[in-house]
Amino acid sequence: MDQFDVVSLYGRHPSKRWERTSVGDMFERMCWSYPDKKAIVASADACGSERFARLTYRAADQLANRIANALIARGLQRGDRVVFFCENSVEAYISKFGIAKAGMVGAPINPRMAPDVQDHLLSTLEPKLAIVDRELWPAAEATFTRHGLTGVMIPIGGLDIPDGWVSFEKFVDDSSIEEPDVEIHGDDIWEILPTSGTTSMPKGVMMSHHCSYIGAYGNALTFSRGLRFESDMRTCSVLPLIYHAPDQTQAFPAFLCGGTLIMGRQATGANFATMVSDERATHLWAGSPQFIEEMIAEIEAKPGRYDITSLTSVVFAWAALDPATADKLKALCGEQVQLVEILGQTEAMPCTRFYPDKWPEIYRASAPAINHTGLPAPILAAGLMDEEGRLIERDTPNVAGEIVYRTPAMTAGYYKNEQATQEAFRGGWFHSGDACIYDENGLFVMVDRYKDVIKSGGENVSTIRVEGVMRGHEAVEKAAVVGLNHPRWGEAVTAFVILAPGKSCSEEELIAYGRARLAGFEAPKAVIFVDEIPTTLGSKVLKYKLREQYRDYFVASETAERK
Repeated sequence: MDQFDVVSLYGRHPSKRWERTSVGDMFERMCWSYPDKKAIVASADACGSERFARLTYRAADQLANRIANALIARGLQRGDRVVFFCENSVEAYISKFGIAKAGMVGAPINPRMAPDVQDHLLSTLEPKLAIVDRELWPAAEATFTRHGLTGVMIPIGGLDIPDGWVSFEKFVDDSSIEEPDVEIHGDDIWEILPTSGTTSMPKGVMMSHHCSYIGAYGNALTFSRGLRFESDMRTCSVLPLIYHAPDQTQAFPAFLCGGTLIMGRQATGANFATMVSDERATHLWAGSPQFIEEMIAEIEAKPGRYDITSLTSVVFAWAALDPATADKLKALCGEQVQLVEILGQTEAMPCTRFYPDKWPEIYRASAPAINHTGLPAPILAAGLMDEEGRLIERDTPNVAGEIVYRTPAMTAGYYKNEQATQEAFRGGWFHSGDACIYDENGLFVMVDRYKDVIKSGGENVSTIRVEGVMRGHEAVEKAAVVGLNHPRWGEAVTAFVILAPGKSCSEEELIAYGRARLAGFEAPKAVIFVDEIPTTLGSKVLKYKLREQYRDYFVASETAERK
């Protein structure tokens, strides 16, 4: 017989199925409302088997149960880590829910990570099993084999399964569809998302069930605006949903509303337009404004092919959207579409939000040169803090400070890294590393970065790491790396290099050198040779001077196209 505590008024621990908060329960809960409604629909390249291309809530829940029971049958226990090395697929995404049902922890690795970063993450995570796309196996094989990892292969890119591995379908087909009997509490960690910081190696952001639920419900309020019923929500993403936080912030709101996730695998203008038009998406996670521009260009190039009038909300990040582009989008969608720019990060899931339609005069007078990021989401406390740890008053415009956060949708910390966690939460706030100002209206404006981290195409790049690689070339005496504004990537990794005496080297050679040793998104898009790099008396590089001097380097279209 179950035991009930009807005396304690604090320190309670709700972990039974009828009361708990568990990511793994999302599909099961919706089976009591819309069991035969499509939970996920995917493009042909976003599933290893056609049988998984369009799953109802009932089918998605049963598949998640099969995965959970198969993991338990393999001897994995509560808290064990399962790593992913995958791009978007239904199989990989549903596996997250199966892992959560089993009380285990998913740990996705960005497949573009260089081998030394893979090695660091595997050493830190100590996973018991891996889930890998077959087409990505060549990039993972050496590191995973060295760590003795085997597991499940998703047959995207080939049906030949390496020795010691099992195909996804074989892994799940003999497993039970019954719910596993596992105790889960909302504060348990269900996912660890690696993210880069000021050091060369990523930190593991620990996400609890409570964090993910609360953050997703907050976004559901925004994404369901303009819909007659919240269950009409149809969220589209062709951007990464396996190893980036939008796996929760953008996708989960659809499930919590009884809507549908539309998943693609390749981030191209044609894929954005096709998925939105063919599947009648209501909400689009667009990522960069550049992707919005590419989608518009695709639609304009093929009159009559696409219809995106179903969209009611479009969320983007990383840079301000040109008002001319916004006007084109509204002409294609209709005036009902709500555009939202966000500023946030993996650690603190709710974001600040800037609505061009809410502040039209400010938007049209400032964008895209000035990047307004608006006000905090309702469940987010966000302020600016100076270097002495004092909060800057909101009625004090144009004074730069680090944006800091408090929210119930917050990371539990960095896995096995107490020092970094203590530093991030000093003074009772989460320190983002991003520098903003308040404008005259009390709105946040993004101005710079406190940390030497470049955000390029949605990826975090450590300048320290890139500088270390560049300095390893025999012709390089000194190197400094910064992010410069770029119309496609938001920021482009740019290396400033002083050549060693008597040495010569071309830009192309150094870029190739970097690409051979770094992930694609980490490698410099440009190398600029200089005679000196500005520094303080203590030899600290003054990177803001480089950013100011070369601010418009990629602005010229011919330069951007070459990079």
